[in-house]
Amino acid sequence: MKKRIAEFILGLFGWKVEHGMPAVDKLVVIGAPHTSNWDLPLGILAMWALDHNFYWVAKHTIFFGPAGWFFRKLGGIPVNRKVHSGFINRAAESIKKRDRIALVIAPEGTRSKTKYWKSGFYHIAFEAGVPIGLGYIDFATKTLGVGSTVYPTGDMEKDFEKIKAFYQGKKGKRPQLQGEIRLRPQQ
Repeated sequence: MKKRIAEFILGLFGWKVEHGMPAVDKLVVIGAPHTSNWDLPLGILAMWALDHNFYWVAKHTIFFGPAGWFFRKLGGIPVNRKVHSGFINRAAESIKKRDRIALVIAPEGTRSKTKYWKSGFYHIAFEAGVPIGLGYIDFATKTLGVGSTVYPTGDMEKDFEKIKAFYQGKKGKRPQLQGEIRLRPQQ
């Protein structure tokens, strides 16, 4: 039922789900580009249309009051990025324990322009032994989906080149806020 409702709503606004879910039961999904508040409702509709067991990560500040309850019911997981709480390990363990799950993370971490993508999505997928789904919202073509997967090998730089190549040409609602797709240099 949710699948049909989501496809109907997306269609009303000219959007379509272009790629379906990869044929795997567990994965970490990148949500990119992330430049607008519209990414969340469109992303939730896309998750419903893809008919998979999705959870998504967002900054803890949106999870207050009735909105917090609502977002949790929609699969939201609050994270305080300023507090190192072992989230990567807990997320990986949670994925391992489930039969079917897709954990969506926006590696830009914000709707503002960033210099680097956060690498937590990669570490979670590697530790859990699951692929990374290349999820996208492309405002230029009004398409969304999960285009393909990358299996993390532990060579993050090499794997990241595949990820970067996939997102070339994908446009957020505010393309001027899209940062370059790159990792923070290792120190």
